[in-house]
Amino acid sequence: MPDESIVPLIPFINTPSVSPTPTFLKHQAMDSPRLGGRKKGKAWVLILSYVFDWVVLIAAAGIGYVLGDVTPNKRPFSLTDPDISFPFTVHETVPLWLLVTISVLAPIIVVAIISLVFVPGPTAPHNTPKALIWKRKLWELHTGWLGLALSIVAAWLITNGMKNLFGKPRPDLLFRCQPDLANLSDYIVGGFVNVNSNGQLVSADICKNTDKYTLDDGFRSYPSGHSSSSAAGLIYLSLFIASKFAITLPFFAPAGFNDAAFSAFPSRTRAGVLTPAPNSFELQARGNTDQASSPTDPTLQKQLAQHAQTVAAVRRQAAAPPLYLLLIAILPFFASVFIASSRWFDFRHHGFDILFGFLIGTICAFFSFRYYHLPISQGAGWAWGPRSREKAFWAGVGSFSYATDRVRYTYRAGDEEEGLDAIDEYGRGTGLQSSITPGSTRKAQTTDDRVQDTTYMGGNGNQI
Repeated sequence: MPDESIVPLIPFINTPSVSPTPTFLKHQAMDSPRLGGRKKGKAWVLILSYVFDWVVLIAAAGIGYVLGDVTPNKRPFSLTDPDISFPFTVHETVPLWLLVTISVLAPIIVVAIISLVFVPGPTAPHNTPKALIWKRKLWELHTGWLGLALSIVAAWLITNGMKNLFGKPRPDLLFRCQPDLANLSDYIVGGFVNVNSNGQLVSADICKNTDKYTLDDGFRSYPSGHSSSSAAGLIYLSLFIASKFAITLPFFAPAGFNDAAFSAFPSRTRAGVLTPAPNSFELQARGNTDQASSPTDPTLQKQLAQHAQTVAAVRRQAAAPPLYLLLIAILPFFASVFIASSRWFDFRHHGFDILFGFLIGTICAFFSFRYYHLPISQGAGWAWGPRSREKAFWAGVGSFSYATDRVRYTYRAGDEEEGLDAIDEYGRGTGLQSSITPGSTRKAQTTDDRVQDTTYMGGNGNQI
């Protein structure tokens, strides 16, 4: 028999509803452990789980910092290699402090401004409580910063680890090295031993530079840290801006698209209208506007009219965003390209080192953005919601989402539902704070009315 100790959060409705939004149990019923509702006094568990996320990121950043001071492997090199014979640039185009300012501090500030000023946007109903508005602002700010930190820390940790592992010489290594040419034969580790240095490889022990940091840093060319860090921070910022301001390539709306579901607070919006097919965008008057140029066959005329309607429907589903917004979104990306390029003409990295470092940062940026945010073309600029309290630290095998409360995949009531007290005459709300209004056609399912859960049962009724 199936487990009856867990009941879905969304009850069955006995009569037709005037709203597409689901009905939730009353506040008192939801607190019942038997109904799988929200447990009281457990908010601190969810908060603690996100605090722990920040602790993990800080620890990872600390490990990356330590790796930056570890003596790297030092690959043997040739004293006649022109690729490591470039001069040492004293004044870098983008020094470390400027890199941190542009790639870390600037995205932090921009994310904060966008989250606190432009969120939740014009889709929020005018009567939405201020507390709910600020709750959404702070959540978008938190996820924006959390994704940014994940991107930068991941790129930082990966890059520093790889630098020490490979120990590749920089283009200016010979200047840093100050080799002991008088005793060249004592340091030959590869090639043919003869009186000159042609075609021979020497070890790093030949270097007599007493500045340990400068010498060790000369063997950290691959991959480029400036490239990976700038890409991680600034490409993430470009994605964040594009998401919040709907800057994307025009796309077709998916079948069954419900515009209300993408608003700031769907449960506070009057019943949204489902768009079942592209024909819902048709301009009906356009079907017979060109009778003179159509063939005389009525059947063909009808087909052509339907085709014209469909074309009108498709082309009106999307439009290109303004170019100035595209420019704003792409500016951080251009800045990251400039920072990466500066490592080439400053003679700090070889070309492949720069490209691979930029690839690391790009992958980290895209992964971190999608880890905390919906797709740009499908998410209306929103971040994913918080984890459920019961899965704040652990979900276990067989659970497909950290947003569900229990193994039966019942979703929690979101912040927008909790902010609307009762079901009104339009079918809005959840009834979390008060009983269902008199005269409403909705009836919450009681414990005795619920039907048997057969989610995990086979066709013969046996549990599987």
